[in-house]
Amino acid sequence: MSSATPRSACCSSRSPRGEPPRALQIQVLEFPQRGGHTCWSRRCCDLRSRSFSVWGDDIAELSAHIEVATARLLDMIREFDARAGWAEAGAKSCAEWLSWRVGVDLNAAGERVRVARALPNVPPIRDAFARGELSYSKVRALTRVATAHTEERLLIASTSMTAEQVERLVRAWRRVDRNAEHQQTARRQKSRSLHVYQDEDGMFIVRGRLTPEAGAVLRQALAAACDRLYANARVNDPEDDPPTLGQQQADGLGMIAEVALHRDLDPGAPGARYQVVVHVDAAVLADPDQPGESALEDGAHLSAESSRRLACDASRVVMRHGADGRVTEIGARTRTIPPALRRALNHRDRGCRFPGCGSRFTQGHHIRHWASGGPTTLSNLASLCRRHHRSVHEDGFEVERRPDGELEFRRPDGRVLPMVPARPDVQDAEEHLREQNAGVRLDADTLRPNWCGEPLDVVHAIDVMHPRAIGH
Repeated sequence: MSSATPRSACCSSRSPRGEPPRALQIQVLEFPQRGGHTCWSRRCCDLRSRSFSVWGDDIAELSAHIEVATARLLDMIREFDARAGWAEAGAKSCAEWLSWRVGVDLNAAGERVRVARALPNVPPIRDAFARGELSYSKVRALTRVATAHTEERLLIASTSMTAEQVERLVRAWRRVDRNAEHQQTARRQKSRSLHVYQDEDGMFIVRGRLTPEAGAVLRQALAAACDRLYANARVNDPEDDPPTLGQQQADGLGMIAEVALHRDLDPGAPGARYQVVVHVDAAVLADPDQPGESALEDGAHLSAESSRRLACDASRVVMRHGADGRVTEIGARTRTIPPALRRALNHRDRGCRFPGCGSRFTQGHHIRHWASGGPTTLSNLASLCRRHHRSVHEDGFEVERRPDGELEFRRPDGRVLPMVPARPDVQDAEEHLREQNAGVRLDADTLRPNWCGEPLDVVHAIDVMHPRAIGH
């Protein structure tokens, strides 16, 4: 490949974490021109000098090479996941590690991990994928339903279908597959979620997925609340424009929340009912190796580092005990991180600072613990999510602030964990693929389906292929 000559451009940019503006260096790559067209590789010359047929064959052949490489990639991901290699970087899962390390969308990364785990259970499909005879799109669909009893017939069918037809077949297959239905129910239960967050206007956005039964209850509750709120309004103000259904349900949800808090969920003093109390000796907070008490209100033991983590961002009450163990003095409750400082911390960090995370739900972490003499100042604080706050305190990860003000995280073995992973040095990706796939016969027809153009009869395909339809 012809070398590219970089030239620099400089502009002022606002730091993504609210820090002062600083110069942003941009590398602009200037590629030599050949025949008036940019030359991206040795094999990719001017389109006008080649026939579309030859150009199309090159695309098809290179696609086959990419599928073979993808099969090899999934083998590596599966082994990496099985050995929990992602935990070394403090990631919560293999999917999260992939998202951070190679820049893949989190959902797409999760799908790669799922397919990688499923492939060993369907060897014929895995082998066809490794030979470049199946695309990743087909493999992704097939691994949702294929079993040891059905993999062969599904493989044969998929080689005679387009990727879109394979997707249709799999959707129909799942509708009649009771085992898949049970698995789908379990996945649906696992996928339940509810997210509430605030946008730039100060309005709250509510998004979620509820199980059918929970959704039915919510729908009925919303209907009852809307009737209660707007029944009188319709009688008293018949000429006013009525609120839309969405507006009525928004008001109804607010009413449900108020009723829940005022009646059943919070009969005690606000905030006190859900308070978790931890008793920790001052010596233990200052030095985890010191002997002393560290326990919850009910007497359950906590490790010293767990106590230090909880004390990083909590209310603090100092109690003094006499020689006989009785409490002699109780100080006023104070916040470890004052509200104004917390607002500044949230504004600066905008989420978890652990490399590759960025979760918006965070806790304040004292880089040098306040019990060890560390100040509660913005420069000594960092925002960490619950998972990574635990990683720093209990799992051996370390964080410190460098002289330039940036944070530096280290693995338990002392190696630096970069905020942005280094890019691999790939000189000629296409040539590298061909070298890696040297033992596999690949050409422009490897991925071509044996399809004659006829439409897919999904009902007939299920009747002649599905075990429940053919009796085994």
